[in-house]
Amino acid sequence: MLAVVAAVLFFVSFLINAADITTNDVFSSGNVMLLGLTALALHVAGIGTGWSARRR
Repeated sequence: MLAVVAAVLFFVSFLINAADITTNDVFSSGNVMLLGLTALALHVAGIGTGWSARRR
């Protein structure tokens, strides 16, 4: 799930950068890209991947 969030954040970052949209400092393309990298790192670390099966 976090990989999908990361992909959406990367796409939004690309659109902000490609369209040269003026945003405030919080939603600049670099900050949105860093949020995407954080979501991707959490996904790779195994957080937010879903339910795990119980082991007996």
